[in-house]
Amino acid sequence: MSADIIPLSRKTPEPASLDPMMALTAQGMNSVNAVILDRMQSEIPLIPALAGHLISGGGKRLRPMLTLAGAELVGYQGTRHHKLAAAVEFIHTATLLHDDVVDGSDLRRGKAAANIIFGNPATVLVGDFLFSRSFELMTEDGSLKVLKILSGASAIIAEGEVDQLTAQRKIETSEERYLQIIRAKTAALFAAASRIAAVVAECDESQERALDEYGRNLGVAFQLVDDAIDYDSDAAQMGKARGDDFREGKMTLPVILAYARGDTNEREFWKAAIGGHRTSNDDLAEAIALIEKYNAVADTRSRARHFAQRAIDAISIFPDGAARAAMGEAAQFAVSRGF
Repeated sequence: MSADIIPLSRKTPEPASLDPMMALTAQGMNSVNAVILDRMQSEIPLIPALAGHLISGGGKRLRPMLTLAGAELVGYQGTRHHKLAAAVEFIHTATLLHDDVVDGSDLRRGKAAANIIFGNPATVLVGDFLFSRSFELMTEDGSLKVLKILSGASAIIAEGEVDQLTAQRKIETSEERYLQIIRAKTAALFAAASRIAAVVAECDESQERALDEYGRNLGVAFQLVDDAIDYDSDAAQMGKARGDDFREGKMTLPVILAYARGDTNEREFWKAAIGGHRTSNDDLAEAIALIEKYNAVADTRSRARHFAQRAIDAISIFPDGAARAAMGEAAQFAVSRGF
């Protein structure tokens, strides 16, 4: 009598999650959040009201978590990185406030954008206030190297935003130019947030570079996915209106790829759409259909996975452990998310 054959069970791999990174940094993030809450206060009631609208709006706080995770990775035992992580979050929040004014956004993280509630002038000025607070925190730390890294990143972010503005509604924008823009407007802060952990821990140059490369590649991957999401997720998932990038004439990678692969008629459509002449819901539906036809979102996500793997490879110089595993999974999460 033959023995029963028991098939091997095939478990579906668990989806990548930010949970290990959040668990790794939970205690430190309590301290960071306390700094953020304290430093966003002002005798002018509008300032904490407006800043709090965005800061408490459900963001992942990924950038300050990178500073804390990096500190765990290199075995740093001090507390200097708490204020610096708060400075990173203030820089990020300030850029979001300014971005929403520039873009005329209606939604941010599923809620009315600050500029819709409080108006453009107040939103810009509170963004300036948060930038100022970030520089106070940097100078209190006392490290000229940290100050140079974070202030340099702030300047690069501003350059990237201006570069994106000048590329807006220009159908001839190349993939190379697009990557240049997102390396500046998004990846520069990811890189700086990661690198300063090695600086406060007085690591050697190779470890600094490794954390810089981790953050920089993660930032590119993160932005690539953000740009894909605008064409393959609904507003409820995204927390913003679907097709915002399309209506604003932003040349993101899904559009660049679909335009490059299209026939003459399809290219004429893209010229009109990006030029601001075809922005209705029907036009958005046509844009999404063309992007799907040419696998432009899938290929954008594929490129994102490439940069995420480069991020993971960059920290392979560090010993294996909970911090490295959490940072690796964070990179995988960044490219697998749908919102």
